[in-house]
Order: sequence, then structure tokens, then C-alpha cells
Amino acid sequence: MLLRLAPVLFVLIWSTGWITARAAAPHADPLTFLAARYALAALALILVMLAFRIKLPSTPAMWVHGLFSGVLLHAIYLGGVWYVIAQGLATPLSGLIAALQPLLTAVLAVTWLAEHLTKRQWLGLALGFFGLVVALLPQLLSLEGEALTAASWLIVINVIAMVSVTLGTLYQKRYLQGGDLRAIAFLQYLGATLATLPFAFLLEEMNFALTLESGLVMVWSVLGLSLAAIGLLLLLIRHGAVSRVATLIYLIPPLVAVESFLLFGERLSLVAILGMTLTVLGVYLVNRSKSEEKAKAV
Repeated sequence: MLLRLAPVLFVLIWSTGWITARAAAPHADPLTFLAARYALAALALILVMLAFRIKLPSTPAMWVHGLFSGVLLHAIYLGGVWYVIAQGLATPLSGLIAALQPLLTAVLAVTWLAEHLTKRQWLGLALGFFGLVVALLPQLLSLEGEALTAASWLIVINVIAMVSVTLGTLYQKRYLQGGDLRAIAFLQYLGATLATLPFAFLLEEMNFALTLESGLVMVWSVLGLSLAAIGLLLLLIRHGAVSRVATLIYLIPPLVAVESFLLFGERLSLVAILGMTLTVLGVYLVNRSKSEEKAKAV
């Protein structure tokens, strides 16, 4: 039951990450906020592990894999996304860049993990990406002059973040298939904390205004995003093909656009709605193909 609900729950929760980043920006420096979030998530997982008597991995290799995957999945990826949003890059545009992940993941999964994709699945990947371009590219084209120049470096950082989470997903699938997911998640947040703190100290003034709003954002960041969403992602990676899991990312930007419209009044055009529809169709094709393959095997 959890595995069936996991994709829907993951998409709904993870899509709030961009909204959370925007909500936290007025109250805290992005890397400072993330370092605190990672540390609190690691502390929460320690309590969970003590309550359920879960042991940490006993081999040095598992520690290295856990710490390093945390740097890829959290420190570089979220650090890059939160930084560019705090610097003013539009959340829908950041979502469009994130949408490159499924295509990159599919290509690397075929070559690195020897996964097989049918023609229909490749069509679904391409259709999903095309739908996102239709939905979000007009916002990029509206930039010009100094605004476009200012956004260019932020776009580069966002692309690096996207590549990092792609590599982190593949790394997780290849090297962390064994062991308790809660123990692995603890190592990942420990690695993310150790990697983020120095950059927060060097690049920021480490401002954090503790208010009711920032407190609520932190609670949701830790419980909803760092524990629930990441737990679901790790579960999906362990029990499914990486390329299929990655296609769920296609659903994130449309949800971010809708959430931005409802919460911040960002415009949602008919073109955007058309693009979202194409994206959903693409995700359906990829996942339907996988389901049909399993049915034939049975």
C-alpha cells in the first residue's frame, strides 16, 4: 500500500520545496537555513533509530557512500536551488531547469545501471519535457537585457544542482541498496550538514530571524521534506527503476506553478495549463509502459 501511494505522496510533498525556499528567503540566509534543517533532520533520525534500535552501517564503505550521497542529494542540489531562489530566480524557471533531470537520469541509467527503456517510455520522457518547455519557457523568453544577464549565472548554478541530484539518485541506486533506509538517511544528512556549514560561514552572514513563520517553515522542511519526502524517494529508488522514479520530477514544476499562483499570485496562463497536460501524459506513458512489462512477465 505504501509503495502504491508513495509516488503521489512524494510528488505532492516535494513540490512544496520551491515554495518553502521562497517563504524562508525573507527570514534566513539560504545555506544557513539548510544547514540547520539538515542538522535537525539528522537529530530527528537519531531519535528514531534509538526508539527502534536501528544500528548504523558497520562497514567504512557504507559510511562513505552514505555521506557522499548526502552531499549530492542535499548539500549541492538543495543548496543550489535555495540559493538561486533567494537571489531572485523565478520558482517556475527553476522548476524548468529541474525538469532536465528525468532525461539525464534516463540516459545515464541506461549506460551506468543497464536499465532498459521501451520506445514508448522514451516517447513519454520526451513528451513530458516538451510539455514543461511549453508551460515555462515563455517566462524565460520574457527576460531581456540586464535581467537576462543577472539570471544567467543563477541558471548555471541551478543546472549544476540538477546534475548533482541526478548523480545522487544513480549513486543511491548503485551503492546503497542494502541497509536500513533510516540509518542511510541519517548518514546523508550528516554529510550534507558537514558540507553546507563551511559554505554558509564563508559566503553568508548566517542570518536567521526566528519568527513564527520561519519556525513553521523549518518544521515543515524537516518533517515534511527532509524526513517524509526524502524517505519516500529513497523507498522508490530501492524498489523501482531509477529512470521511472525520475519521471515523477516532471510533475513537480506544474505543481510548483499552481502553488505559486495560489500562494503568491504568479500568473498561470492557458499555455502553461496545456504544457502541464502534456507533461502528465508523458509521465503516464512512462509508467504505463513499465506496468505493461510487469504484466507480460507474469
